[in-house]
Amino acid sequence: MAFGILGSLLVLTLFFRPFVCQQPNSDGSFLSDFLRKMGLNSSEIYDFSASFCSWPGVFCDADEENIVKFVASGLGLSGIIPETTIGKLTKLELLDLSNNKITDLPSDLWSLGSLKNLNISFNQISGSLSSNIGNFGQLETLDVSGNNFSGRIPEAISSLSSLQVLKLNQNGFESGIPLGILQCISLVLIDLSQNKLNGSLHDGFGASFPTLKHLNLAGNEISGKESDFSGLMSLTHLNISGNFFKGSVVDLFEGPLEVVDLSRNQFQGHISQVNFSSNFHLSHLAFLDLSENQLSGEFSNLNEAQNLKHLNLAYNRFSEQELLHFDMLSGIEYLNLSETNLIGQIPEEVSLLSSLKTLDLSKNHISSKIPLLSTQNLEVLDVSFNNLSGEIPLKLLEKLPLMQKFNFSYNNLTFCGTKISPQTLSSAFIGSVNSCPIAANPAFFNRKAQKHRGLKLALALTISMVCLLVGLLFLAFGCRRKTRMWEVKQNSYKEEQAISGPFSFQTDSTTWVADVKQANSVPVVIFEKPLLNFTFSDLLSATSHFDRGTLLAEGRFGPVYRGFLPGGIHVAVKVLVHGSTMTDQEAARELEYLGRIKHPNLVPLTGYCLAGDQRICIYDYMENGNLQNLLHDLPLGVQATEDWSTDTWEEDENNSIQNVGSEGLLTTWRYRHKIALGTARALAFLHHGCSPPIIHRDVKASSVYLDLNFEPRLSDFGLAKIFGNGIEDEIARGSPGYVPPEFLEPQIGSPKAPTPKSDVYGFGVILFELITGKKPIEDDYPDEKETNLVSWVRGLVRKNQCSRAIDPKICGTGLELQMVEALKIGYLCTADLPFKRPSMQQHRVFLPIGKTNPDSARVQFQTVESTKRMQSWFHFLWVPSCFSSGRIGDI
Repeated sequence: MAFGILGSLLVLTLFFRPFVCQQPNSDGSFLSDFLRKMGLNSSEIYDFSASFCSWPGVFCDADEENIVKFVASGLGLSGIIPETTIGKLTKLELLDLSNNKITDLPSDLWSLGSLKNLNISFNQISGSLSSNIGNFGQLETLDVSGNNFSGRIPEAISSLSSLQVLKLNQNGFESGIPLGILQCISLVLIDLSQNKLNGSLHDGFGASFPTLKHLNLAGNEISGKESDFSGLMSLTHLNISGNFFKGSVVDLFEGPLEVVDLSRNQFQGHISQVNFSSNFHLSHLAFLDLSENQLSGEFSNLNEAQNLKHLNLAYNRFSEQELLHFDMLSGIEYLNLSETNLIGQIPEEVSLLSSLKTLDLSKNHISSKIPLLSTQNLEVLDVSFNNLSGEIPLKLLEKLPLMQKFNFSYNNLTFCGTKISPQTLSSAFIGSVNSCPIAANPAFFNRKAQKHRGLKLALALTISMVCLLVGLLFLAFGCRRKTRMWEVKQNSYKEEQAISGPFSFQTDSTTWVADVKQANSVPVVIFEKPLLNFTFSDLLSATSHFDRGTLLAEGRFGPVYRGFLPGGIHVAVKVLVHGSTMTDQEAARELEYLGRIKHPNLVPLTGYCLAGDQRICIYDYMENGNLQNLLHDLPLGVQATEDWSTDTWEEDENNSIQNVGSEGLLTTWRYRHKIALGTARALAFLHHGCSPPIIHRDVKASSVYLDLNFEPRLSDFGLAKIFGNGIEDEIARGSPGYVPPEFLEPQIGSPKAPTPKSDVYGFGVILFELITGKKPIEDDYPDEKETNLVSWVRGLVRKNQCSRAIDPKICGTGLELQMVEALKIGYLCTADLPFKRPSMQQHRVFLPIGKTNPDSARVQFQTVESTKRMQSWFHFLWVPSCFSSGRIGDI
């Protein structure tokens, strides 16, 4: 009997073994308590019933009893970290709570003596950094950047003898750099930039860090001299821009320097005296910025920097000299020599600089003409305030519409700029002569007219008769075509009526419109034109009493009508058909708020009207319809089917689109990518640029409109809130094909309402549509039956067969590699689990390489892992390394 009881206890012990770690006062209980108190009550990410060692971002020791690493970056944690939670993980070696909204740290955090890596960057922590930081005797990495810390950097930092990475940048630290930092002799990276530090560097600063590779003190008020950096023999990246350093730059160049930014200081002396000895070779340099100092002499010796990509010497006191010869600088991408006292002419070999993106030679004394430039990658060109003459090369003029910035003002140049707008002429060509059109010699035509006067008269009569006959033919054909187009329009409306949204809002003057009494007294508010006294009767006139003949579309929020308000204001009028739970005052306040939200990729709300029980929104009219119609359907009542294939669009000099007639608009990858990028920017603005964030709730192709210049604009943002909570479940169901899995098959812990990640899912479906040309549902998917667009594309991505999904219409119009990468981004966005989908706005390191504003370009020190993830072509989302390591199935 005793043996039986003992055996049973043994079996029960083995059975409950996985849950021992979640007993009270264990690491599992401390961590679960932390997550719940910080706002993660659901099991969307963490399954609290499972072993804590299996939770995302949790790494345990071999016995699975203690947590040694915990990564919770970007989970939306907010508030003060409670006591007796994280601070009780006694074996913790790595803690990453970056990119959250944490406001304060617990006192018991400083007792984690085994901690080697602490990252609490980009939160909202304020106050002083505790001197208890010295308790972390084994700490190797400390990153508190991007917070609101203030006060002095604690002297207790001297106790961190093992410290290798110190990042205190983008805070409000004051006073001088602590003397104790000189005791951290193992440092490899120091970043104290963008603080309020002042004072001087301590004696022996450079000699204290024999292994230091990265030093960033930019954007402070630190003073000192070049000798303070003596001894930094391992340094590769040096950025001390925006401080008060003085003296010569001669002795600063030593060791294996690759990046040097000394701009916006008070350095003096001759740059030509820099001793390029055995300790330093110019060939190592990739980035050099000496701008806005007081340097003098000549800089011709910089020709030897054959690997230089970025050179900025602007605004110094150099002596008169001719422009650099570019024999050795063949790989230069950014060259700014503004106000450097240049004379002579621009050498012809500048045409060999095929990688050049920015060239600024403004405010010098350069003469002669502008030579041929390599326009392959050129994005910024400024030659203003010189003595240039002659014609601007035609090849360069043709490149201007595709460039970010250019300026030829205050020279003696001539050009033929028939396609350049008056605004551009008045800002970028001041003092230049526009030689277009070429004037004809009137004497020549007078002689010719006398000689052939009778012949020309006969010819004119003949042409007039031919034109009259052709005009009559066109008139007859036009009447016949007009009848056909009207038939198409009527059929289209009938089809639209049959497939209308779930509300099937039928309206004429005998329904709700008739219930609005005294239409002349119901005001229409136009935000930017408050003095216009429009009323509901004006809306009735503009839309023919909301007749279906003016109907543009029926969405989930209600029908949209086209109309012209008095004064020729072209608008789209949306009637919100749901009964709102808001009062008139609350609805007006919310609509006023939405009217203040402006973004180039959002359809602007220009006004509203509260007519009886109806809330009516007034938008700018989008001339070119929506993406759904353009990609999959015919525009309603615009053209017959046989005419649609004969239209095309081209980009003009202002990056707008013009109808010129050949093949379809969406037959180029470049434009489809433009639509995807604009839609992503709109969602990123709603999610991350508005406070509180705005969740769209119904992201789909028919919500993406195209304005007069074919710029993508997202519509219907923020409307769900006007209806209150009553519509939550209705909207959450979304549109077929765009509904995230968590709403189709709700699991325990799934969100009960739309979240930003449900918007991300809809965006991923739009990406798939743009790349494949197929509808989200009810389309033909090769080799598949009873499937949808998302499952089809995701299957091809898993099999590494992305090219099979690309729309044949855009094949060959762009790099297939870009299209494949875009499919992988869509794959991420359509992950089954919301937390695996990326946000619409990643860290600033995902900006495109080479797109930085050259006027404010400064060295940005980033980890190797971050720079690996940069995407130079598609800069609104991040394709993580799992695609290159074969772990696609993990998402």
